[in-house]
Amino acid sequence: MNVGFVGTGNMGRILIESFIESGAIRPSHIYMTNRTKAKAEAIKDIYPETNMMETVDDVVKRSDLLFICVKPLDIHPLLKKIGHLLTPNKCLLSITSPIRVDQLESLVQCQVARTIPSITNRAFSGVSLLTFGSSCDEKMKRTIVELLEQISIPIQIEDDITRVSSDLVSCGPAFFSYLLQKFVNGAVSETTISQDQAVLLASEMIIGMGKLLESEIYTLPTLQEKVCVTGGVTGKGIEVLEEVVGDMFKKVFHVTHQKYDEDIEEVSLQFNKNLK
Repeated sequence: MNVGFVGTGNMGRILIESFIESGAIRPSHIYMTNRTKAKAEAIKDIYPETNMMETVDDVVKRSDLLFICVKPLDIHPLLKKIGHLLTPNKCLLSITSPIRVDQLESLVQCQVARTIPSITNRAFSGVSLLTFGSSCDEKMKRTIVELLEQISIPIQIEDDITRVSSDLVSCGPAFFSYLLQKFVNGAVSETTISQDQAVLLASEMIIGMGKLLESEIYTLPTLQEKVCVTGGVTGKGIEVLEEVVGDMFKKVFHVTHQKYDEDIEEVSLQFNKNLK
């Protein structure tokens, strides 16, 4: 099976690298293009057997499964341009959350699905979110799931929880790396520990915590219970967190959903024009 990638920015590149290094796709079966050629060339330099194509049309013609890794507002004009090449035996996989699979199906005759990956997939871990269009047959669904299983845990979701699921899975690493950096900065500013030492200790702590959760030895609540002794140091720290954090994450979800709604409105204008 040949797999195409239109867009080799951050997430497109992460997917290509993850699929190749996990053994899910042979480099020679990957066809890619990018508006900024240097980004695709950088991947080609690392994986010489991959195929860098001059145009999107060249990628589509050679691909059975096509990942669309471009910005939401670029998808509608792109599909209008290449729609005639997307035959029913092919499958289009969008990685952008504001565009629904039924909207994609209104423009193309091929099979359609949406996957929302995470940077954690680069380590063959974490979740990839998955929504199938009505056009996607059972064989293609199995193919997509088996492919994503090589780099993640694919979880099928409905449209109504797309944004919050993406916040948790895709945005989550950025949110928590920010908090972890603040954690480290606090340690460095208040004590004599060096930046490098603090980063090392905090990184190993978060890796170990992840392994505990993965092994199901502890849940998030029991982790706190086991570490937090009444009247102890950890308890004092938790008291500060309870006071300072407050409804911080409610505000985070509020603004991400607000931006998501704005993106949906802009995208809907494009697709609604197509229906007139």
